Amino acid sequence: MDLSLSAEQGQLVDSFAAMYARESTSERIRAAEPLGFDPRLWKALLETGAVQMAVGEAAGGWGASELELALVAEQYGRAVASAPVIEAQVAARLLARSGDAGAGLLAEAMAGDNLVSFAPRVTHERVLGLVPAGAVADAVVALVDERLIAVPVGGENRRLVQNLGSLPLADITVEDDAVVLAEGDEARRMFSDALDLWLALTSSALAGAAKKAVELGVEYAKQRQAFGAPIGSFQAVSHPLADSATAADGSRLLAFEAACAFADEPERVTELAAMAFAFAYEAARDATQRSLHIHGGYGFAMEGDIQLYYRRVRGWAMVYGESAVALDRVADARYGVVAN
Repeated sequence: MDLSLSAEQGQLVDSFAAMYARESTSERIRAAEPLGFDPRLWKALLETGAVQMAVGEAAGGWGASELELALVAEQYGRAVASAPVIEAQVAARLLARSGDAGAGLLAEAMAGDNLVSFAPRVTHERVLGLVPAGAVADAVVALVDERLIAVPVGGENRRLVQNLGSLPLADITVEDDAVVLAEGDEARRMFSDALDLWLALTSSALAGAAKKAVELGVEYAKQRQAFGAPIGSFQAVSHPLADSATAADGSRLLAFEAACAFADEPERVTELAAMAFAFAYEAARDATQRSLHIHGGYGFAMEGDIQLYYRRVRGWAMVYGESAVALDRVADARYGVVAN
């Protein structure tokens, strides 16, 4: 199996990696807290075409594949960037699929006039909980009571949620001005497809963050001395790092398999995307914990970079739920939904 990138894919990765290195330094990440949104980074992403690339050419976008979006998401995770690019891409795809109902909002999102986010949690209530980018979004696409809707967001219906991940989360109240994009079975299908993409891209971001956390731990273990030797020479340090390095590589492969399934195995997309999310979350959770532990007290200091990864990966995942929630989705996809 050839896992090497094509020349075009390599250029895509290099361009976003360079942009994040320039626009998402650890100093910029800290400066964006506690809200967790960097307007300068978001502007740079828009200028790079991060939202347009997720939309098909027929709707005025670039028509990037799911794998290409996953490659970009991996770089996003390595940078623990303070911008909701994954939610914006998923929302843009949903709006493009909704036809005339979402055309106006899609045009505004692609032009950078409005930030449109995606709520991965299904609800039957009038309040959308823990909406990613809800604190800074102009609109949110969500599934509520068998209807796929675009909810305008403003000061009156937005309640910011403080969180240790320093993410721009908010609870959003659905009001009468919500735009219906689809209803019934079509709404459920569209939302489920969008959730698959969100899970696949988030798993790629988590895999990128896990890999970077291991690198930070390895670099510190080479420099830190104890008993006249680098602490990385001790098995109690090197073996856990090796376990996390293996898990991070495995989560990356599974995330890319899920991304490729959109074109190669569409009947397995839901299963693979949820499976990739569960594995990547656990890999990132463990990798960041181990690396932070190796850093000792310095790892807990706000001046240290590893704590950014430790906090951020947990926040990214928990807007949907723990790995068990994703594994329930895997079981439903493989064996069918069990009636209550």
